[in-house]
Amino acid sequence: MQKKQLIAEITQIARRAGAAILDIYANEADFQVEHKADTSPLTIADRTANAIICSALEALPVQYPIISEENKLQSYAERQDFEKAWLVDPLDGTKEFVKRNGDFTVNIALINNGVIELGVVYVPVYDEMYYALKEEGAFWEKDGKVEQLQALSFGLKDTGLKVVCSRSHMNPETEAFINALDQPELVSRGSSLKFLMIAQGQAHVYPRMGPTMEWDTGAAQIVLEEAGGTVIDQNTQQPLRYNKENLLNPHFVAYGNVH
Repeated sequence: MQKKQLIAEITQIARRAGAAILDIYANEADFQVEHKADTSPLTIADRTANAIICSALEALPVQYPIISEENKLQSYAERQDFEKAWLVDPLDGTKEFVKRNGDFTVNIALINNGVIELGVVYVPVYDEMYYALKEEGAFWEKDGKVEQLQALSFGLKDTGLKVVCSRSHMNPETEAFINALDQPELVSRGSSLKFLMIAQGQAHVYPRMGPTMEWDTGAAQIVLEEAGGTVIDQNTQQPLRYNKENLLNPHFVAYGNVH
């Protein structure tokens, strides 16, 4: 299957999952909120979207293992032999979904030897589709129009940089990063929308000095990278890698086109 044909299939799968999420979103009484071991919420929408995505990926003519937030995780002994694998977060931003603020997404990415080579992020409430293929550019689709994404070009010493932070994850390390900037302007968004704002040129940088999982970042990372940005591991100063033994991401900073 050609990569462009594959990404067209994946955007349709994300749309179908998004439509199912919106059906549930319209009926708050039916959210069926539970809490996982780490106290993060889980709703019927997460499970429904996951079932739609996984069954659709398994029906594609190309078959790769699926690493999903809502599936039982394969052991690293098994995963380390995956050359390619799907990385799925069927509902990124469940807290935002429960709060009904619209800041949640469907994330589907394809890992190739630790690097993301294809990513799709769908924003159901706004019916916006973001997608990217490695070395083919990043694109935003809304109302039948498609635009290529281009991150802003800037230097870290510039005044008034727009910094995207999470509504719920401000901590001393993040504050220290922000305080080192010259009169930064803080912007609050949920889920992988923080990366997308940078890819769209609406913000410059997103420091994340707290826990995230690979499925939270993979699809949005390639969208940002293909728009000219980077997502840098604070420990290694290299781009984030995927299908690691521990799927917890290190602290990272997402940048636009920094120079």
